[in-house]
Amino acid sequence: MDANKKKTRVAVSSVLASALLTILKLVAGLMTGSIGILSEAAHSLLDFGAAAMTWFAVNMSSKPADRKHHYGHAKIESITALIEAGLLLLTSVWIISAATERLLGGEAEVNVTWYAIAVLIISIIVDFSRARALSKVAKETNSAALEADALHFSSDILSSAVVLIGLLFVSHGIFWADAAAGIAVAVLVALAAFRLGKKTIDILIDAAPEGIAERAEELARQVPGVIDIEKIRVKPTGPQVFIEMSIAVNRTLSVEKVRDICTTIEKKVHAAFPVADMTIHTRPVALTGESIAERVHVIGLNHGLHAHNIATNFNEGARLITFDVEVDQRLTIKDAHQAVTSLEDELRREFDGNPEICIHLDPLRCEERHTTLLPEEEEAALRKVIIDAAETIPAIADVHDITILNTEKQKRFITLHCSFQEDVLVEDVHELTSRLEGAIYQAIPLACRVIIHAEPLAV
Repeated sequence: MDANKKKTRVAVSSVLASALLTILKLVAGLMTGSIGILSEAAHSLLDFGAAAMTWFAVNMSSKPADRKHHYGHAKIESITALIEAGLLLLTSVWIISAATERLLGGEAEVNVTWYAIAVLIISIIVDFSRARALSKVAKETNSAALEADALHFSSDILSSAVVLIGLLFVSHGIFWADAAAGIAVAVLVALAAFRLGKKTIDILIDAAPEGIAERAEELARQVPGVIDIEKIRVKPTGPQVFIEMSIAVNRTLSVEKVRDICTTIEKKVHAAFPVADMTIHTRPVALTGESIAERVHVIGLNHGLHAHNIATNFNEGARLITFDVEVDQRLTIKDAHQAVTSLEDELRREFDGNPEICIHLDPLRCEERHTTLLPEEEEAALRKVIIDAAETIPAIADVHDITILNTEKQKRFITLHCSFQEDVLVEDVHELTSRLEGAIYQAIPLACRVIIHAEPLAV
């Protein structure tokens, strides 16, 4: 059954039970003249009003979050519970006042009848049933209003038992016991109100539920990539708990990796607290072990520039940092220079000095071409030219998968694969493929783009 339907059904049954008990106790109290039973009738009347408010609060709190209430309407249950606590305290004051007046006024005739005792026994049975049902649903749905209602019925069990004992004393001639029972009921009601009020006030002022923040932080620290938990806040709202966490991560991590870290934290916390709704903020931090290349790379990304081929040269205390960056090929040299100048300024601040920086600009291409195949004879001739060029570089063991396309501007777009011995370093491979590219451009003047894929020689 849906949680909201459960809450509504148990709330309605509590309203009906409270109405029945109020009528029975009022009739029995008026017929017997017992202040204890009348105080119980007042208590049950209060329960009836509280149960009605609970039913209203349950219906209102089930409404989803909207543009004005971002956290939903669940706190209306806490407001209802606080009102119930106030009513409980007022009832306690009235009962104590009436009982004290009777004690000071002397003996009052109280008729102990079988139906008065029967009403109290029925009340205890009904209260026990309602308290159990309300408590069960309150725990399942984390409902403050239902928990308050369950507390009402639980206190009724004790207070009815006290009044029943008082009547037994009255039946043996101890007439003051009825008023004393009334005061005892009032004390129990006041204690219940105090506990309920304290709990609901904590919820209304967003006091964090005990243990949740500590456990959530513990789980987050177990996730690889989390450097520190800088802040964590927990906000209870009805059945949900909103957790806001701020974590420190390595600034060199990619956005995708940071997102994976946050997702892992959310899964771990949600497994421990299914009602948790998490918001995670990340703060990139610099680690002491970052290399110069890592620092240049991450600062470049912050400027929207991809830095590569990063090299640092040290000479008698001077430092020269060189690297390539890709800039949009459609930019003018003035705009491109302004972009890298801003990057240079931040790098000098990063390295606390005035290092010499030299940046090579690479055009960043993002082109969509319409190409066609070449005539077979021309394609065969160009393939031979490419293979002959590769044979002039002994380290290139094999050239294959050659593709030659004709662009809209009658230029040649060329891709090919070449193989190297598997122990050749990437640095050397790059130099050799660059030599092959140059040889192809020289041999084929119409070549507009040559892409070479390097791979280890197949065994």
